[in-house]
Amino acid sequence: MDIINFKVTGIVQGVFFRSNTEKKAQELELFGWVKNDPGNNVSGEAQGEKEALVKFIAWLSEGPDSANVEEVEVTWGKEEQKCQDFSIRY
Repeated sequence: MDIINFKVTGIVQGVFFRSNTEKKAQELELFGWVKNDPGNNVSGEAQGEKEALVKFIAWLSEGPDSANVEEVEVTWGKEEQKCQDFSIRY
């Protein structure tokens, strides 16, 4: 299973970025999590099929209409499935 760790910078807090990310990940049948970071960024981890992860990264680069994404940092890896769903962490 492929895995990515991601960090999204820009105007991504207070614009429903996490809830929309959760919805998109579930739509793509990904597992993992997303959370707000102290520096007004959003970060997370997603696991699944490579094709779905590529689509997810493309979505992260745009985000919801109310967001203004400046940059998406992604680190790829391979790992056994750790999560049973995709959720928001607080």
